Amino acid sequence: MPANVETMFYVREKPWHGLGTRVETAPSSIDALVLAGLDWTVDQKNVYAEDCSLIPGYKVNTRSTDNAALGIVSDRYKVVQNEDAFSFTDDLLGEGVTYETAGSLQGGRKVWMLARMPHRYIIAGDEIAPYLVVMNSHDGSSGIKVAMTPIRVVCQNTLNLALNRAKRIWTTKHTENVMLRVHEAEETLGLAEKYMGELGRGIDTLSKIRLTDKKVMEFMAEFFPITADLSDVQRKNNLRLLDDMKRRYWDAPDLSNVGKNGYRFVNAVSDFATHANPIRRTKNYDENLFLRTVEGNPMIDRAYKMVLEAA
Repeated sequence: MPANVETMFYVREKPWHGLGTRVETAPSSIDALVLAGLDWTVDQKNVYAEDCSLIPGYKVNTRSTDNAALGIVSDRYKVVQNEDAFSFTDDLLGEGVTYETAGSLQGGRKVWMLARMPHRYIIAGDEIAPYLVVMNSHDGSSGIKVAMTPIRVVCQNTLNLALNRAKRIWTTKHTENVMLRVHEAEETLGLAEKYMGELGRGIDTLSKIRLTDKKVMEFMAEFFPITADLSDVQRKNNLRLLDDMKRRYWDAPDLSNVGKNGYRFVNAVSDFATHANPIRRTKNYDENLFLRTVEGNPMIDRAYKMVLEAA
């Protein structure tokens, strides 16, 4: 497990981001809080200078279990406890919601929970499972984020596309009315119904955009160009990555009946972006992949835009 991933669990199968500890049954929020190692609170304390004088206007957020300093914030910052974040997700999704994964990053400075929503969608002949991710920071680096992450069940490809008519992510700051604003997330985002409805229309559009093999190769070459100005190492690396992406488009069993179209290409890029082995795996690679994919993977967004512009 990467060094920055402090605690986490996942249910049954190893998730696409490769993080966590396996459990057999998706837990309720009370159990998930414990399994994820998030059963602690954030306390705020005064900040002092080296001469022991009080520094006004700031507080230090600390963790109750070990008194670890999570971050220095302004005194306007309002703490949203881990338990409150789970309660919000319970309220939003309704009775019986269960959590597929949750965890703590960077020594508790960032936490998240991912719940599979109870709806079942069949889009372009595929089952697309909508997931809701709630992310929170305790170090003042970001507000609360609520994001939609639809996943193609058969292959675990993420399809949180950047749609023009529906937001996939909503955020708010830690201010006085933060929890009131969090509870407005459903209205602000449109969440599952609006996003998934637009996603269905987007995938339908992609499925109707036919792509020749030549055009697909042109698209892939934009990601991994093989040009004279590259060094030998760069050329070798790009050739390896290009071959990997080509296999995911032409040889993936789950795409054999999709047809040569934009939906197939976007799936191949998603498969590559979320599952391919990098040239160099840093210690926090999996963590960064998780964060990048939840908020919208730039490579998948670029592929989606390429296809639309080619229509």
